[in-house]
Amino acid sequence: MDGLVSHNAAKPKASGAADHAAADAASDTSGWRASLDVGFVAGNERTQLSGRRHSGPLRVQRPFYPEGFPCHAYVLHPPGGIVGGDQLAISVDVEAGAHALVTTPAANKFYRSAGPWAVQRQHLRVADRATLEWLPQEQIAFQAAQADTLTSVDLAPQARFLGWELTCLGRPAAGEGFERGVMRNRLELRRGGRPLLLERNRIDGGSPVLDQPWGLGGYPAMATLVAVGASVGERDALREWLAGSDSPCAVTLLDDVLVLRWLGSGAQEGLGVLERAWSLLRPRLLGREPSPPRIWRT
Repeated sequence: MDGLVSHNAAKPKASGAADHAAADAASDTSGWRASLDVGFVAGNERTQLSGRRHSGPLRVQRPFYPEGFPCHAYVLHPPGGIVGGDQLAISVDVEAGAHALVTTPAANKFYRSAGPWAVQRQHLRVADRATLEWLPQEQIAFQAAQADTLTSVDLAPQARFLGWELTCLGRPAAGEGFERGVMRNRLELRRGGRPLLLERNRIDGGSPVLDQPWGLGGYPAMATLVAVGASVGERDALREWLAGSDSPCAVTLLDDVLVLRWLGSGAQEGLGVLERAWSLLRPRLLGREPSPPRIWRT
């Protein structure tokens, strides 16, 4: 699984058009331009929304407090999908002492494109003594999509972060593969400005990476979970739990950054693995028992 990221990052075709996806989308005036800026601040009894500015079709629902102090917030994209030429930008700031759990109510869909890129940028900033759980539902690249995504996480030295990303290629249940199109994912994690994890994936529709053992091995879904502040104990606990899995998966520890990578058959399986891993890690790293957002059960 580690080799998958390195191979795709080094692929010559990953430069050029894909590196300029945002510029290509900016030159196309047919798509949505949407942004959302959300802030969280610690109150006396609970974390509060300190701001939620938005432009275009991005919203955040009213906050929920199923477990007291942490704030559960749902990011909404009413159109339900992203098409070529769309540009979405989400910014989340968690201030000192606050605790936010951010998720989405449904899958994020990248529809087929006639050429323009669909671009999504997510910038997450977490201050000292603050906690962010970033737990979106899956993103799906439809046949012939041109998708470019970046999730950038900037942590203060004493910040806590637990997050994941799940990507599905095509719609196997509908008999649709990913023979055409491009799905480009980037994940950047920094602490105090120093890189902790920089990952780049580029999946070209119909390319050998989809089926070869050194790539996705025929699996249409892939997931990454990242937890900061972990130790060998958390790594070994996850490895023991995953030992009986039928799907390829791996758990590594880079200093105190735990990384879980998984390949599988689809979104439901992937979300099940991610939620179970989150449930195992949350008490150990954040001192709180699992409190799954209600939207996951609807």
